[in-house]
Amino acid sequence: MDNPRELIPAGCLVTLIAAQIAYPLTSGSARDTVTVAVVLLSAGTALVHATLTRGLRYAAGFAVIVSGIGLAAEAVGTATGIPFGAYDYAIGRLGPALFEVPLVVPLAWTGGVYPIWVVAGMLCRAPVSRIAATAVGAVGWDLFLDPQMVADGQWRWHDTGSGLPGLDTIPATNYLGWFLVAVTIAVALTGWDRTAPRSDRVWVPVLMFLWTWLGSALAHAVFLGLPYSAAYGGVVLGILGVPLLVRLIRTGFGPVGARNGDAAGPVAWRR
Repeated sequence: MDNPRELIPAGCLVTLIAAQIAYPLTSGSARDTVTVAVVLLSAGTALVHATLTRGLRYAAGFAVIVSGIGLAAEAVGTATGIPFGAYDYAIGRLGPALFEVPLVVPLAWTGGVYPIWVVAGMLCRAPVSRIAATAVGAVGWDLFLDPQMVADGQWRWHDTGSGLPGLDTIPATNYLGWFLVAVTIAVALTGWDRTAPRSDRVWVPVLMFLWTWLGSALAHAVFLGLPYSAAYGGVVLGILGVPLLVRLIRTGFGPVGARNGDAAGPVAWRR
């Protein structure tokens, strides 16, 4: 690595992976603690990387945009059922709440969207394409997240009979809501990305994305007893993941295309 500071987000990512590995090994209040830790580490890894590669101002703005829109959507969602469908969070399991939404939830949006946004920028040249790819990736991520959290009792849906085959307890409207909220976030980020110097140092979010995609599919299929979400999430997130792997294999983990935050022009993929 050219700069020892790059070890910091790498260390955050290793710690995040360790916490996620611990999740299926725990239960009860210990699992709740691990869940919160995973969210904090996910958001922390994303924001530390964004700070060191694009500046503190950019990272802070990213967090405000993604967590702010995420919190607004969740608050409206729990109050009205729009845009996801009617649902309620479990009381007291994920820490303090605002508008009946645990405060770790908007941070989860930041930690989850960041690697998807970076990868979408690597794969897509046009801003509209990047926005669409980010939204599809967010839905793929939620096809892992929602079944896992519902199975653990972190939230429950009022409509438990209109979901995808094998995921009946989660209404299909949830995924449409995720797509719409993610489009809103990606549109806002498209403007925000122009405010900071670009960086081609994207290996931490790339590995974060690959771990989320492949690690979640393995965990759901083998350790959590959720084969349907393993399949759905693996396929939908794979819409970004497969082209990413092809790009990395073809370049020998060298040039990968667009810079982090710039969807035009080849650059070197640096560690």
